[in-house]
Amino acid sequence: MSVAKRDYKRITVKTLVDMKANGEKISMLTAYDYTMAKIVDGAGVDVILVGDSASNVMAGHETTLPITLDQMIYHAAGVVRAIERSLVVVDLPFGSYQSDPKEALRSAIRIMKESGGHAVKLEGGKEVKESIKRILNAGIPVMGHLGLTPQSIYKFGTYTVRAKEDEEADKLKEDAMMLERIGCFAIVLEKIPAKLAQEVAESISIPVIGIGAGSGVDGQVLVLHDMLGMTHEFHPRFLRRYMNLFEDMTSSISQYVKDVKAIDFPNDEEQY
Repeated sequence: MSVAKRDYKRITVKTLVDMKANGEKISMLTAYDYTMAKIVDGAGVDVILVGDSASNVMAGHETTLPITLDQMIYHAAGVVRAIERSLVVVDLPFGSYQSDPKEALRSAIRIMKESGGHAVKLEGGKEVKESIKRILNAGIPVMGHLGLTPQSIYKFGTYTVRAKEDEEADKLKEDAMMLERIGCFAIVLEKIPAKLAQEVAESISIPVIGIGAGSGVDGQVLVLHDMLGMTHEFHPRFLRRYMNLFEDMTSSISQYVKDVKAIDFPNDEEQY
């Protein structure tokens, strides 16, 4: 059942909680630079995630692990300069919060001060509870992330669906309730069974944003480059490609090369 959208002039963490209470689904996409963020914000996306997936789509790394805090701040600052409406959430990269709560707070403060982001996101449950509490106590909004946590890929050894077994599912539910209890404003659930994701979303009052977690949650997130079809090697079940920019861009660039070689570009009307 569709719900009438309210005209939110600016999305805040409180807005997202209100949207869940009102039954309005939350849209979330990644962006990593000024130009793309301006388009995403102008299209009406509620939340822009400056994801550590920049490590993959922007830098070409196999995993999210290599990206640094300085690089995340660089990407986030460009995004923040572009937006007028969206809430900007910035990933804390691997190694910037796991060692101890003081390090986590220092990393979060740097992101907020140097990029202008509105909130941070970090992966994990009770293992990072003290880090999350320290950040929250400083007045910085935190979005949690459970299920498949890409920063732990070498621990898992695979990107397969998580929490299919009862023990892991029970832990995920406990972690979600803990994240709500200590003050997180939302949680991302990645690549878990749809039934479990819906159970979690219905058991807590904060929004649950899914990626590969079915339609029973409070919103959805995708990597922008994937949903636009700029990447073409990645084919998970949960990904819907809304465009095929890989083919369109390749064709356009190839035509440009041909036009330059043939001295067709620039023509008489394209020069001074």
